[in-house]
Amino acid sequence: MEGTRAWLCKGTCCDFRNCVSSGKMISVISEFLVFLVLWGACWHSGVAGAGVDSKQWGLHTSKLSGVIIPGFASTRLRAWAMMDCPFSPLDFQPLDPVWLDTRKVISVPNCWLKCMLLDTYNQTDHPECRSRPDSGLTAITELDPGYITGPLSSVWREWVNWCVEFGIGADAIIAAPYDWRLSGSLLEERDLYFHRLKLTFETALKHRGGPSLVFAHSLGNNVFRYFLEWLKAEIAPRLYQKWLDDHIHTYFAVGAPFLGSAETVKGVLSGVTFGLPISVGTARLMCNSFSSGSWMLPFSGHCHMDRGFCENSTDGLGTKCGLAVCDDREFQIYSSGWPVDIVKIEMPDTPGTSDISAYPGDGLNIAGVDCSMSNQQSFSVCEIADGSFFHAIGRHDPQGQRTLYHLNK
Repeated sequence: MEGTRAWLCKGTCCDFRNCVSSGKMISVISEFLVFLVLWGACWHSGVAGAGVDSKQWGLHTSKLSGVIIPGFASTRLRAWAMMDCPFSPLDFQPLDPVWLDTRKVISVPNCWLKCMLLDTYNQTDHPECRSRPDSGLTAITELDPGYITGPLSSVWREWVNWCVEFGIGADAIIAAPYDWRLSGSLLEERDLYFHRLKLTFETALKHRGGPSLVFAHSLGNNVFRYFLEWLKAEIAPRLYQKWLDDHIHTYFAVGAPFLGSAETVKGVLSGVTFGLPISVGTARLMCNSFSSGSWMLPFSGHCHMDRGFCENSTDGLGTKCGLAVCDDREFQIYSSGWPVDIVKIEMPDTPGTSDISAYPGDGLNIAGVDCSMSNQQSFSVCEIADGSFFHAIGRHDPQGQRTLYHLNK
């Protein structure tokens, strides 16, 4: 189809060059490591090994570069502010680590949270503290370097160690860290991330003389696919395919949420602590402030969103924009990528009878709490994707309204 990209998955990779229609991407880590071994062997010896196609793994392999696009919560964030934390010597200075600094998470959690949270509606930083992504390979290897915390926060450390062991040069591995809290449009609007990613590929080609291998993990796959769509609007259509052929050799999708992630729903509803000593309520507040969360919500491959459809709410929750339009395969048994209902939740039968939040604070007067009978409701992946689920829970929980706002955006 004109204007779309097809993929050819051969063995261990998805190749840009000889593209045929295929609906699946490689995300098997074992095959990823096999490719790394082959790459390292060809790099080190300069010739193809036994059983390896010399045309594919010949001398030109030493010209390849590897560009790493990390996943969600896999880039170190640093402070760009000076903030005093009351009753503690652990203040925030420019370039101090924010994500992650376990000492400050434990000792000054309120200060740390100010540096992590974003405004729900405009995605700006807290007035007292700003955080920005680190740069280079150190931004993605260990989030909290240290004798104890380093191994516990290791992300790409072992992978980089393997590259060194296999003889791959230091200039052949390039990290592309980003602020994983932001949605795709805001990454470009605030940080010009996709302009800089384009320059990264072009610099790698000029420096090494060959295209790049793209290693994307988790949310990084959505970032890379967004980059491909952004690139279509950035360069002339007749140059798009040539740019891909010249700059990108192979794309590895590792742990790719191509149909979304059920863990994202868990983060929205109850919070994901990432093993940190924080409460699930704090984790939920933090996750719901990030616009990138809606980027990984589950959806079906047989449906698409019609954002031209908007429905005005009659219960004061604003406007819900989006309608899931599905083909017949979505309603055939086991044909969907998500053949079961994603969420089953109990909600009061009489919504809107109380102004009390679903997560009340201290000193609550329980006389106003809604104690009506509840019923169990189920929501499919389409009802999550089009916002129906968050619109329903928004009647009882303000956090649902925040996620609905991100979806509408």
